[in-house]
Amino acid sequence: LDPLAIKLRAQHTDILSAAKARQDFTANVSHELKTPLQNISGSAELLYNGMVKPEDVKDFSERIFSESGRMITLIDDIIKLSHLDEGGIDYDKKDTNLYEIAELTLRNLMPVAKKNKIDFTLEGEEVVIKAVPELVSEITYNLCDNAIKYNYEGGSVKVSVSRSGDKAVLSVSDTGIGIPVEEQSRIFERFYRVDKSHSRDVGGTGLGLSIVKHAAIIHDAEIEVISKIGHGTEIKISFPI
Repeated sequence: LDPLAIKLRAQHTDILSAAKARQDFTANVSHELKTPLQNISGSAELLYNGMVKPEDVKDFSERIFSESGRMITLIDDIIKLSHLDEGGIDYDKKDTNLYEIAELTLRNLMPVAKKNKIDFTLEGEEVVIKAVPELVSEITYNLCDNAIKYNYEGGSVKVSVSRSGDKAVLSVSDTGIGIPVEEQSRIFERFYRVDKSHSRDVGGTGLGLSIVKHAAIIHDAEIEVISKIGHGTEIKISFPI
């Protein structure tokens, strides 16, 4: 084949791959939205037809509230990913204090950690990087949120910010359920869940780590995953200073 034919074939393959990815994404979104919608519709129908005992009305209302919240979270994550894919975010980078962002994330998630009886701590030093603050916040929040959700009651989550050579390293480690070695390379795929039943129980959308990956790529940051089943996980994001 001449160089032009090879180039055209490569472009055709890329187009097919992109189309397949979009098709899979659409199918996954439809599947993820269908379950909470069915639950909401079923509960609302029973309430509407007066088929719920007065003492059970609160439980049905809570179910509708919980499932609608799950849908809102999922849609929010889909919008974020769409913006990352299409460049719909202002990527102007500015001086960003990584430690301050970690500190704010800690304050925001502390009520969730306390509810789950998780010891949630932050250590390290102030390191300033050129970054998009909103995206760094997304990275930090998603990593910490996962570390709390996929932990054991009475466990711990430790966040650290440090400088290593010409890198600023954000580390989030937990004492949670861990990730099998054979699945560690797939956890950043959209809608991929290591423990599907547990993920839905804690309200996971399956998109958090995909958002982390995309945001890291925009910052030329490196991701490292260290995990062992039953002994927790540590995820490090190394930003260039």
